[in-house]
Amino acid sequence: MSRSLKKGPYINQRLMEKVGKLRVGDKTIIKTWDRGATITPEMVGFRFGVHDGRKHIEVLIVEDMVGHKLGEFAPTRKFIRHGGRIAREEAQAVVTKEAQAAKAPLAGIKEVPAAKQEGK
Repeated sequence: MSRSLKKGPYINQRLMEKVGKLRVGDKTIIKTWDRGATITPEMVGFRFGVHDGRKHIEVLIVEDMVGHKLGEFAPTRKFIRHGGRIAREEAQAVVTKEAQAAKAPLAGIKEVPAAKQEGK
């Protein structure tokens, strides 16, 4: 459910104060736990350390992010991969197939003389 238009977007005033104190392009990371704060145009060009529940993830704000929430750019879950033994065997088969393809010479490909390449 989105926020009421009557209330307007949620903007953390303390974050805006910190942004106001810094110069654009400053490499300083502004740490925040407020994942629900809306990104405003004044934040463009600054770096935020958005907390993901365990650590702060550095997010550089660009124009395309305006209107979104800070938390959208700091995932809270780390995807490893699906599967167990079968997935491991399939991955190993792909690696060996690629290794064999790299070792095999380029069979069936003839080299075209330079005169034919130029169209003469």
